[in-house]
Amino acid sequence: MEILVLTFGIVKEITGHSPLNLFVPNDATVCDLRKGLVEKYPELLTLKSLAIAVNGIYAGDEVVLNPGDEVALIPPVSGG
Repeated sequence: MEILVLTFGIVKEITGHSPLNLFVPNDATVCDLRKGLVEKYPELLTLKSLAIAVNGIYAGDEVVLNPGDEVALIPPVSGG
């Protein structure tokens, strides 16, 4: 199935795109997506954290993705 993945900040720099249209297996979870992203973009492993939101709600690794979901990859944020 196809999902839309929005990227921001350093994640956008690493992937080179926003949004990304990714294909994942049916019944894929956020964990599956995370693993696939790291395989495709190993530099993501250098980030201290990477939050994932599905349809505007922060999602744990167990959340099952559905066709048409909008996923956001939210990098660590620093401020001053």
